[in-house]
Amino acid sequence: MMSAIIGEQSFFELFSIPISWHIDRELIEARYKQLQKQFHPDRFVTNVDAEKRLAAQTAAFINDAYATLLSPLKRAQYLLTLQGIEIDHENQTTSDIEFLTQQIALREELADIEQLEAPFEALNDLEKRLDKRYEELQVDFKESFTTGNYGEAKNSVVKMQFFVKLLLQVELLDDKLIG
Repeated sequence: MMSAIIGEQSFFELFSIPISWHIDRELIEARYKQLQKQFHPDRFVTNVDAEKRLAAQTAAFINDAYATLLSPLKRAQYLLTLQGIEIDHENQTTSDIEFLTQQIALREELADIEQLEAPFEALNDLEKRLDKRYEELQVDFKESFTTGNYGEAKNSVVKMQFFVKLLLQVELLDDKLIG
């Protein structure tokens, strides 16, 4: 049963949901708990080593599927992968000059926040703007993906990656300022 889980099912099939950008978080949460109970490695401690290893691999596959489906960026990347479109996460970039210029300006703004009199206020404002733009890119992805415009969908994912990295830098700076 466990070997049928790993590699033979999509993450969507594993969670018994349709392959779609839209997900039901509550359904995924419930199914995740069910799968965790069913395939947790602790249930297989008395089994032979090969079965223990398979149980650990199955649990890892379930955890990866869960994290992928709940993360907008990872879910978008995975949906494109299911369409045969790979994204080089490290080296993929966009040729959208306006977007790249905006990214440079946002990174400069982030770098300057520490020197401000009210850094928390400025950081909070920046984070709100970044979140809003990230949500807009998710809508762009959804529209492109659902209409089969995978080139535009891929471009949206590349841009989403920029915002996820920038939001992580905001979080790190917030932690540093709290200190």
